[in-house]
Amino acid sequence: MIWYHYLTIAALLVCLIGLSFHLIRLVRLGAPVDYSRRRGEVTPAITYSFLGAMSPGKKESAYLHLPTYAAGLLYHMGTSASVILLFVYLLEVEIDGIVRWALMGLLAVSTVNGMAILVKRMAVKPLKALSNPDDYISNFLVTAFQLFTVARLGDAAFAPFYFLSASLLLLYMPIGKLKHVLYFFAARYHLGLFYGWRGIWPLRRF
Repeated sequence: MIWYHYLTIAALLVCLIGLSFHLIRLVRLGAPVDYSRRRGEVTPAITYSFLGAMSPGKKESAYLHLPTYAAGLLYHMGTSASVILLFVYLLEVEIDGIVRWALMGLLAVSTVNGMAILVKRMAVKPLKALSNPDDYISNFLVTAFQLFTVARLGDAAFAPFYFLSASLLLLYMPIGKLKHVLYFFAARYHLGLFYGWRGIWPLRRF
């Protein structure tokens, strides 16, 4: 292993420790006490919150902006693939053949989508008004990480830059909006719990 491998491992440990504090906080807070009368089933509502309710047809912010929704979906797919590849490269395993080219193609598309989302955030006035520095930093770090993942897949000479970008992303994750890798699941769980308790979710056909 080389110095930048150790740097990334150290950043990963810091990231996991930071996220663990958020997880402990979420667990300690627990589920909110609902004093209303229970009118529905909670478990299917929570399932619906993670599955059916995530459909673009069920989200106004999605079906009114389908190109952005599709770009965001691809962007998250690229991020997931990049994180998996990070562990692969930390284990010093090389990707070859058609798999390497397929991953480069996917990540090239997702990187462009990330750049487009960033440009839209800066150019569209309503989005710009709602944005803060954390939004821009998070987008920049994730997009840079994907870009250097493509570069690393193409040429091992980019390894130092690749691992440095990964380290910066990992160090920022527990303190920025990227910690939604944890809070997303907590939010969807509580949303399903809230609407399931009231018998609103899952939606029923009459």
